[in-house]
Amino acid sequence: MSGRKKLRSIHLAGTIWFMLCAGYILVLELWQARVRWWVIFSLSGHSALLIFLLISLYLFAIFRGVVRSQKIEVEHPLTSTSHYMAFYTAAPFLGGLAGCLGMAGEDHAGQFLFGIALATFGTTFFVWVVVDPVAGLLEMLLPASRRRRLERLARAKAEREKQRKDSERLLADVLAKEEVGQRRWQEVLKPQAEKLAELLVTDGSDLKQAEHEAVDMGLNAWQLGGMGCMRQLHDMAMAISKQKSQNKAVIDHISVWWDGIGSWRNPSFG
Repeated sequence: MSGRKKLRSIHLAGTIWFMLCAGYILVLELWQARVRWWVIFSLSGHSALLIFLLISLYLFAIFRGVVRSQKIEVEHPLTSTSHYMAFYTAAPFLGGLAGCLGMAGEDHAGQFLFGIALATFGTTFFVWVVVDPVAGLLEMLLPASRRRRLERLARAKAEREKQRKDSERLLADVLAKEEVGQRRWQEVLKPQAEKLAELLVTDGSDLKQAEHEAVDMGLNAWQLGGMGCMRQLHDMAMAISKQKSQNKAVIDHISVWWDGIGSWRNPSFG
């Protein structure tokens, strides 16, 4: 087992031991205050979910600290060392050991356990809540740590800027290719668009034949460039038809004729 895995295992065991001691202190104090047992267990039950969430969040935080990368470690010359992490994760057990030594002459089992639990709670709280934040703050105030942090943030900003420019360049390339494709399609589709515009004004007797011709054009457009090509042909035909009819209302038969070709769907049926 690697050193980091050992630290994670020790920290998990230490956190469990710490919570057991805290729970023992809570239950003992409530019992000494003459609170009924069903109230004690009810209180503990309602607090179980909150305690579990807090432990999960804390374990995630320490896991991030244990596996922090080398570029972060240079900003924390003390708290990132293996000796400090071992001291940090073993704090509950060190507190328990101190409690055992302090209560060595106690004959009453309940008081002996209470002393161990209290020492565990106090030591762990002091190390995790007081010592560690203060040590981290002092590290960040060191000139070398501040300089390295600024360098890391500058590199991260430069990397984000590079990614942004790469994304913009990729988007510009895609748009340029799409524009070239549309211009190429416009030249190829112009004769079909004019023919399709003529089919829109076909009278009722030739409507079936007009539909067959329009479907063939739609299939050709789909095979040429998919949905984008079909949409461009549709728009070109509608524009030509409106221009010839002097912008009068033109019924869009094309959307009905093409319904089911490729991924084309008639909006009226959507």
